[in-house]
Amino acid sequence: MHAATDILPRMKRKTRDEIIDILRERGECTVNELAEVAGITPVSVRHHLTSLQAAQLVSYVQERHGVGRPRMVFSLTPKAMEQFPTRYLRLTNRLLHHLKDIVPAEKIADLMYQVANSMADEYAQSLNRLSPEARLEELQELLNEEGFSVQIDTEGKDVLIHELNCPYLQVGQEHPEICLIDETFLARALDMPVERIRCQMQGDDRCTFVVRASMLEHDHDS
Repeated sequence: MHAATDILPRMKRKTRDEIIDILRERGECTVNELAEVAGITPVSVRHHLTSLQAAQLVSYVQERHGVGRPRMVFSLTPKAMEQFPTRYLRLTNRLLHHLKDIVPAEKIADLMYQVANSMADEYAQSLNRLSPEARLEELQELLNEEGFSVQIDTEGKDVLIHELNCPYLQVGQEHPEICLIDETFLARALDMPVERIRCQMQGDDRCTFVVRASMLEHDHDS
C-alpha cells in the first residue's frame, strides 16, 4: 500500500512535466489539444493545469471564435521558462567565469553590490517615506510582480521575508557569490539590515531573510 501511494505523486509529476514540455514546444494550447497530445482525458488535463496555475507556471487567455463561450488558451509563464536551461544561462556562467579570471574576488563582490543597489534604486520612489510595515507590503507586491514569489511572515516580533523561488539558483550553483545581490537589495530597498537564515543553494526549500524587531523599532523611533 505504501508503494502505491509513492507511485501516484511520481505519475502526476511526470504528466505535469509532459504538459509543460508540450506548452514549451507549441507555445500555447487548449485543453483539448493538450489532452490529445498527452494521451489523457480533458478532465485530467484541467486537474494538472489547476496545479500548474497555482504554482504560477501556467497562465491562460480567453479567445472568442464565433458564437458560444470563449475558449481558454494556455501557455507557460516566464517563471516556468526560467526553469529550462538556456543559452542565456550558459552565457551568464561563461561571462562570470571569464570575469573571475581577470578580476580580483573583492571586485566581483563590489559588482554584486552595485547590481543590488541599482535594482533597489528602481524601487526607491515607491518605498520612500513609507512606514516599515507599509514598506514591507509594497516591496512584497513589487517583487511578486517581478516573479519572485515573495511571502512575508512574522516570528515573534521579527519579520521573515521568504523567496519561494530563487531566480539565481542555476547560476548560483557555480557562482554562489551571486547570493549577495538579494541580501544587499533587500537591505537597501528596506533601508534596514536583513539577515539570510535559509538558502535554496544550501538545500533549503526557500530563501528566507529576517528583519530583526530591534531594527523595525529603531526605524519607527527615527
